[in-house]
Amino acid sequence: MTITATPSITDSGLMVGGRVVCTRVAENLVVSPESSRSAFLGATSPAPSSRHVFNVGVLEGYRFICLFRAKFWWMIPRVGKSASEIPMETQMLLLEVREESALDDENSSDMTSESTFYVLFLPVLDGPFRTSLQGTSENVLQFCVESGDPSVQASQVLEAVLINSGDNPFELLKNSIKILEKCKGTFAHIEHKKAPPHLDWFGWCTWDAFYTEVNPQGIREGLQSFLEGGCPPKFLIIDDGWQETINEFHKESKPHIDGTQFATRLVDIRENSKFKSSGSESSCIDLHDFIQTIKERYRLKFVYMWHAIIGYWGGVLPSSKMMEKYNPKLAYPIQSPGNIGNLRDIAVDSLQKYGVGIIDPEKIFHFYNDLHGYLASSGVDGVKVDVQNILETIGKGYGGRVLLTRQYQFALDESIARNFKDNSLICCMSHNSDSIYSSRKSAVARASEDFMPKEPTFQTVHIASVAFNSLLLGEIVVPDWDMFHSNHSTAEFHGAARALGGCAVYVSDRPGTHDFRILKRLVLPDGSVLRAKYPGRPTRDCLFKDPVVDGESLLKIWNLNKLSGVVGVFNCQGAGNWPMKDAEAVPVLASTPTFLSGHVSPLDVEYLDQVAGDNWCGDSAVYAFYSGSLSRLSKKANLKVSLAVLKCEIFTISPVRVLGQNLQFAPIGLLDMYNSGGAVEALEHTNHPAGCRVKISMRGCGRFGAYSSKKPLSCIVDMQEEEFQYNPEGGLLTLKVQGECSLREIKIVY
Repeated sequence: MTITATPSITDSGLMVGGRVVCTRVAENLVVSPESSRSAFLGATSPAPSSRHVFNVGVLEGYRFICLFRAKFWWMIPRVGKSASEIPMETQMLLLEVREESALDDENSSDMTSESTFYVLFLPVLDGPFRTSLQGTSENVLQFCVESGDPSVQASQVLEAVLINSGDNPFELLKNSIKILEKCKGTFAHIEHKKAPPHLDWFGWCTWDAFYTEVNPQGIREGLQSFLEGGCPPKFLIIDDGWQETINEFHKESKPHIDGTQFATRLVDIRENSKFKSSGSESSCIDLHDFIQTIKERYRLKFVYMWHAIIGYWGGVLPSSKMMEKYNPKLAYPIQSPGNIGNLRDIAVDSLQKYGVGIIDPEKIFHFYNDLHGYLASSGVDGVKVDVQNILETIGKGYGGRVLLTRQYQFALDESIARNFKDNSLICCMSHNSDSIYSSRKSAVARASEDFMPKEPTFQTVHIASVAFNSLLLGEIVVPDWDMFHSNHSTAEFHGAARALGGCAVYVSDRPGTHDFRILKRLVLPDGSVLRAKYPGRPTRDCLFKDPVVDGESLLKIWNLNKLSGVVGVFNCQGAGNWPMKDAEAVPVLASTPTFLSGHVSPLDVEYLDQVAGDNWCGDSAVYAFYSGSLSRLSKKANLKVSLAVLKCEIFTISPVRVLGQNLQFAPIGLLDMYNSGGAVEALEHTNHPAGCRVKISMRGCGRFGAYSSKKPLSCIVDMQEEEFQYNPEGGLLTLKVQGECSLREIKIVY
C-alpha cells in the first residue's frame, strides 16, 4: 500500500493515509505538515498555563498498542480498540488500519497484505514542554503538555505530537524517530550512537545477589564460583551499596519508618568503609586495589559502578563538606497529575515528603566529572546511572522538567565521554519522554521494571514489557533486559528471551547458586555472547494482542543475525497480570499446565531478505532448539507450536541458498546455543567441475548444524577433516567443532 497523503483535518475529521482516524476534531487543533506522510499536532488556548490538556478527537474502531507509564519509572504496553482504553502518561500509540474486508479477520497471519497500514502518534518535547497522550470515557483522544514549572507558561504548542503512517510498523517507528532526531536536535537515533563493548560479553550484577549489602568478599566469592563452573563473566556491575551515604531519618533505638530509606543521601564521591582497608584482615586496601585485583585474577574486561543521576536516591547531603562546592540544596518533588493518576510509587511519595538534595544544574557537570574521574582512576570502566525520572519532579525554579533533564543528561554524556572509553553508560529508571528525547549519546537503557526473583507473577510481565517497550526504546538505545537468576524456576524463559533481545546478557546469581547448563546456552567459553543485530520485538501479528492475559495469544519475538533470522515463542498466559488490570482477568493457573498453540513462519522475521543473499530460493530451513527438529518452509508456510505456561521454543530461520546445480544449503549455527545462528559470521561457496565447496566462518565451538539438500563428501574444520552426521530425510548436517572460540573456518566439500 502506497501512502502519500499528508495528515490533515477535513470536515472535522483527522485524515491520515486517506482514512479518517479521529472524528469530531477539536477546533483549536493545529496540524503542521512535516513530510509527505507526517505532521505535527498542536493546539492553542485562550490563556497561558504551565499545563494544558487538549482534545484531538474521537478515536474508536481501530486496534492499537500503546506504551504508557503505569508506574513513575517504567512503561508497560496496553492493547485496545478505543481511546477510553488509553491511559494517562501514554508515550507511544500505534494504530492498525485495515480495509473493510480485513476488519473481521483479526487473526489473519498475513499482516503484510496491502489491506493494512499503521498510524503512529508520538507525543514529544516542544521547547520546555513535554507531551503525553490519554483517553476519556467518551473515547476522546487527548494530549497533555506540561512544563513542570508554574512560571514556564504558554498559550500554544505547535509541535507536541508527531503523527506518521506507513505499511511497515517497524520502518514507521524508525523513520519517525529519525524525523524527530532531525527536526528537534535534542537526541540521536541508535544508528548514530556508539554501542559500548560490554554488550557482547557475559556479565554479573551484584544487586539481586547482595542488594545493598554488597562487599568485596562476596564479589570475590561470586566471581570464583563462576570461574569454577567454567563460565566466568567478563563484565561486572557493582550495584547500589558501595557509596558513602547517610540517612538523617534513621535513629538508633527508634522504629524504622517505611519510606525513609529513599531519603538516604550521598556524602562523598569515594567508596564507603566496606571497600577500604580497616586493618590487617581487610579484604582490600581501597576501590582501586580491589578492582585491580579482581580484574587480574578473574580476567574481567569491564567493571561498572552504580550511582543515581542525583548522586543517590535522596540526592546529596547539602551539609556535607565534600558536596558544598556543587551548591546543593534541598528540593521537594512535585508530582504531576499523570504521576499520581496511575500507580503511586513509594519512593517518589517518600522523596516528596523528605526532600531531595539537588545539585545546582550549573555545577552538575563538575559533580559528574569529579565522580567519574575518581572512578576511572580506580580502574572503573563505566557506570550504571539510575533514578533518572526523578528530575521531572524538581524542575520548579530551573526552567521546568524538560530543561532540567536535558541539562543533567548533556552533562552526563560529556562526563562519560571525558572519563570513560567507548560510551560506557547504562541508563536506568529513565522511561519518561524527557529523558528519551534528550538522549544524544547514551546508547543503552533498561527497558522494563526489574527482574524480581521473589515475585512469581511478574516473570511473564517482565518479558512482554521489554519486548513491546523495545518498539520505541529500541530506536534510540539498545534495550537492556536486566539481570536474571540462572538458577530460578523461570531461568530458561528469561535466558531464551535475552538470547533474542540483541542485548547484554548478565545474571545476578548469589555465589555458588548457578545453573551452568542454561548459562552455557548463552555464553561461549571465552565469555562472549551471540548477540543478535536488533532489539528483540514482537512479531507483526503479535503487535495488537495481549500475550499476558487474553488467554489465547502466544508472544513471538523476532530478530536477525548476519545470515539468518530467529523467532522465540513464549507462553506468557496465566502466570501474571498487568498493573492496573483487574485481578479477575487472570486465569487461575491449574495444577496441570495448559497448552496454547500458535504458528511460526519465515514471515515473522522482518528484513529476512536483507540477509538471505542473491541466491536465496525463497524457502527457509527452520530449526527448533528444544525439539531439535529441522523443517523446510516456503515464505508463507508455517509450523504449529504448542507450549505450556512459562515454556518457550526458539526457531532459527535460515534462508535456503542455491549454491550449485544440485545443492541447496542453509547454515543453522551452533545447535546447543539458544541463538544458534548468531555464531555464523559469513558464507562463501565455489563451484568447480567436480562439485562445490562451501566455506563458513563461525564463532565459537560445539555442535554445528546446517541444512543440506545432499550429503557432503567431507567436512573440514580449520584444515582438519572431521567426522559428520547427515540425515537425508530432513537434510540436517551436523559436526563437532572443537577447540578455541576464535573465528573458525568450516569447509564442506560436495
